[in-house]
Amino acid sequence: MAGHSKWKTIKHKKAALDAKRGKSFTRLIKEITVVARDGGGDPDGNPRLRTLMDKAKQINMPQDNVTRAIKKGTGELPGLTYESVMYEGYGPGGIAILVDTLTDNKNRTVSDMRHQFSKKNGNLAETGAVAWMFERKGSLTFKAPEKSEDDILELLLDFDVHDIKTHEDLFVVYCDTKALEPIKKALETAGIHVDHAELDYVAKNTMSLSETESAKALDLLDILDDHDDVQNVYTNLA
Repeated sequence: MAGHSKWKTIKHKKAALDAKRGKSFTRLIKEITVVARDGGGDPDGNPRLRTLMDKAKQINMPQDNVTRAIKKGTGELPGLTYESVMYEGYGPGGIAILVDTLTDNKNRTVSDMRHQFSKKNGNLAETGAVAWMFERKGSLTFKAPEKSEDDILELLLDFDVHDIKTHEDLFVVYCDTKALEPIKKALETAGIHVDHAELDYVAKNTMSLSETESAKALDLLDILDDHDDVQNVYTNLA
């Protein structure tokens, strides 16, 4: 099976650094607040919230932070109201980009997005322009240097796995959205620590660029990913 994108590898490394700096706390708190607002504050009845609470434990977020975020989402505590907005655009070389945001000010965020795309030789597009190039899937990222692709495949034979991609000792398993939690449990039962388990937008087809254009594209993706309102950035860059 093919190796996954450079951007996925970079995001994995950035996530580790962000966790150390506490930067990932802000994003996760926003997401917990919105998920609790939309699906309730009981993790037993809100699988997405349960996944985020597990993620909070992995990055050592204090339980008080999690509890406050849930209560803000359910209205038990006052807080900002975040709106989920997906921006679509094209980057250097014509790559497709989806930018997943949670914002309390759409006017500010869209202005920032337009500016960043334009500054880096890209352009913000209309809704629906590139979303059709992606599919919603479960995504699990982990390191298992002692395991081969065949080992992972054999372990997950009973689950709805769509693809397994590798880069060095990093594995990314793509699956049906409903299989995300069962696969995570199966991997952890087998002694494999899952770094990230999330719902992802995966490109149906990837696009290769020259080394120069690829560097420009990664620069734009990195800048977008660092924006305070951005939760995740997806691309079809190979």
